[in-house]
Amino acid sequence: MANTLDLQEQEQLDDIKAFRQWGSATPGHPEVDVTPGVETTTGPLGQGIANAVGFAIAEKVLGAQFNRPGHDIVDHFTYAFLGDGCMMEGISHEVASLAGTLRLNKLIAFYDDNGISIDGEVHGWFTDDTPKRFEAYGWQVIRNVDGHDADEIKTAIDTARKSDQPTLICCKTVIGFGSPNKQGKEECHGAPLGNDEIAATRAQLGWTHGPFEIPADIRAEWDAKEAGAAREAAWNQQFAAYAAAHPELAAEFKRRMAGELPADFTEKAAAYIKDVAEKGETIASRKASQNALNAFGPLLPELLGGSADLAGSNLTLWKGCKGVSADDAAGNYVFYGVREFGMSAIMNGVALHGGFIPYGATFLIFMEYARNAVRMSALMKQRVLYVFTHDSIGLGEDGPTHQPIEQLASLRLTPNLDTWRPADAVESAVAWKNAIERADGPSALIFSRQNLPHQARDVAQVADIARGGYVLKDCEGEPELILIATGSEVGLAVQAYDKLSEQGRKVRVVSMPCTSVYEQQDESYKQSVLPVEVGARIAIEAAHADYWYKYVGLDGRIIGMTSFGESAPAPALFEHFGFNLAGNFQVLGIG
Repeated sequence: MANTLDLQEQEQLDDIKAFRQWGSATPGHPEVDVTPGVETTTGPLGQGIANAVGFAIAEKVLGAQFNRPGHDIVDHFTYAFLGDGCMMEGISHEVASLAGTLRLNKLIAFYDDNGISIDGEVHGWFTDDTPKRFEAYGWQVIRNVDGHDADEIKTAIDTARKSDQPTLICCKTVIGFGSPNKQGKEECHGAPLGNDEIAATRAQLGWTHGPFEIPADIRAEWDAKEAGAAREAAWNQQFAAYAAAHPELAAEFKRRMAGELPADFTEKAAAYIKDVAEKGETIASRKASQNALNAFGPLLPELLGGSADLAGSNLTLWKGCKGVSADDAAGNYVFYGVREFGMSAIMNGVALHGGFIPYGATFLIFMEYARNAVRMSALMKQRVLYVFTHDSIGLGEDGPTHQPIEQLASLRLTPNLDTWRPADAVESAVAWKNAIERADGPSALIFSRQNLPHQARDVAQVADIARGGYVLKDCEGEPELILIATGSEVGLAVQAYDKLSEQGRKVRVVSMPCTSVYEQQDESYKQSVLPVEVGARIAIEAAHADYWYKYVGLDGRIIGMTSFGESAPAPALFEHFGFNLAGNFQVLGIG
């Protein structure tokens, strides 16, 4: 007989019955914040183990920062499951290699080795010696565990928990176990067995209970509510002792785990932005980004930075940075190595764990390697900060392989991702502040290699930067032409404005560092920036032109890229592709 279910249990069972249906808590792939108990959104193969490495890094670093003798308040294992498909994905190599180097000994992964993927038996395309591979990474490997034997699995877990290395438990399993005609075959992957085979499986397993009927003894065996409540109470008691011994640390720990910023951050960040505006430096926005980190870093111990082997180019190291290592995890910066995808998915895990605001950097062009993890940040609404430098053909001699063209459009088209491309040091500081303060999603901060001229602004204009788009230069009355630009091309638009104004033309320059934030503004503000009655508009950006039709209309003009770049010094490239007053800017009527 089945136990009588309480209301909550019945609702959960109803969700299972509604598997993959609209509005249920059981989507096709588990999603964080949709299903209780789900810690990350899975689906893209290999990112689960990458998230797990992020959880394990967060646990190790947070413990090193907060634990004190006799008070191990951060002390947990991270468990992950991998299949053959996860092992085939290159990201599994990236993150497992780093996990071994950092000796994340509280990371335990179960390899569900059933030899089947969607196309069939994997031996035709996957013959790696996976245990040796992980041993080479510096993992402990436990081989030949019967994945259907709970006692063997428990013994393996007990062994893993004693190791000073991350552990891979290799579990040999049969997909569709119990199905007499389909077990061990790809037909079991993601497809129902069918009524006849369900009946045959019931007979094979000796299962006589009805659909969705949970026998009382099995329900009791799986019920961990009392044990879980006892563990939670024990931890709360432990934390109370910690708070008594270290009250300031305890308060800081609670703040960080709640995802709350320091009470004075907004005020101090605003003061810094004011100082930057008054200083008026002409510097590369990547340098302005580093300056912002030097200002904000001391205010935010929760920052956990990193770069994919480009720290000296991305300028993501600030004065208070200390590297995280296997022997000393009490740092705030991860040297990820050349692992753009791994870095990004690890940051998702760090953000999900809590206690940190992760940021990681690479060249904008290599966002492509990380693309799906960036998308997952947005889908999961995690506060992950992506720093992408060398943002256009302006990086010059490295040529078209390194010059991003279509990447800005791709990022801007991603739902719930704020993409900032600041025009100077002031906009760079604002971009950092907004990204840090945003708690409901990721931000991409796009910075230049080359110097960008400072733009003079009044107090109101500085405040309006945070609205994503604003009037930088204006004329008396209604403009006859509006120039819209971002990043390095704002300076060019201002040059055109000055020239046209000298000729008596009525021109407005709109700087639009973040289109998604601009789109969130009320209609009256957007009308004040881009009035609908002014149809003469030109967008200027050294990236793919097509994105800007939404702002200039089909009758507007776009000075942008429709091809890849070339290898040459940046000034020559800007001239060749028409980003100057003398070339294609003749469209503006400038002689």
